[in-house]
Amino acid sequence: MTSYLLAGPAGEPISLAQAKAFLRVDDEAEDGLITTLITAARLHIEGVTGKALMAQTWRVGLDYWPENRVVKLPVAPLVSITAITAYDGDGEPHTIAAAQFFAEPNRLLLPIMVAGMPTLRERGGIEIDYVAGFGSDPEDVPADLTQAMLSLVAYWFEHRDAVIVAGSGAVVPTGFDRLIAPHKRVRL
Repeated sequence: MTSYLLAGPAGEPISLAQAKAFLRVDDEAEDGLITTLITAARLHIEGVTGKALMAQTWRVGLDYWPENRVVKLPVAPLVSITAITAYDGDGEPHTIAAAQFFAEPNRLLLPIMVAGMPTLRERGGIEIDYVAGFGSDPEDVPADLTQAMLSLVAYWFEHRDAVIVAGSGAVVPTGFDRLIAPHKRVRL
């Protein structure tokens, strides 16, 4: 399974004004840095949790349908399936009706027989385009994830030298893990 980001979010869960108020920064000298930290914090949280904070469009590529008839989506929560395309042996695309599938927040359940399926090409025979995220508005993002973003932005803003040396993913504030714990991927 391969996944691609087709279209990122239209905006960030927290605004520059919110971040500056949280940091107690009044001037505009650090706006570029703060904007970069906001995006980096969102990407870090999305990477750790496997959840898109704001609505964004993804594509999953499969060679074939899984035998257990469950397609685990790499990015959740699922908002909608926008297109399912199957490619035949000649590489011709065939649109598959999405209505025959059952969607859950992080997976797609297949029917016993998928209607309209051609004989698939050997590699990359199926593409599923979907929208994932908590919503299109910043207010749709859970408060604990918004707080986690603000905490990361503040910590990285105050500890710039450590972030440059170790990389942003290696330096997180105390309590960050507790804020995102309810949203982390659970692997058994």
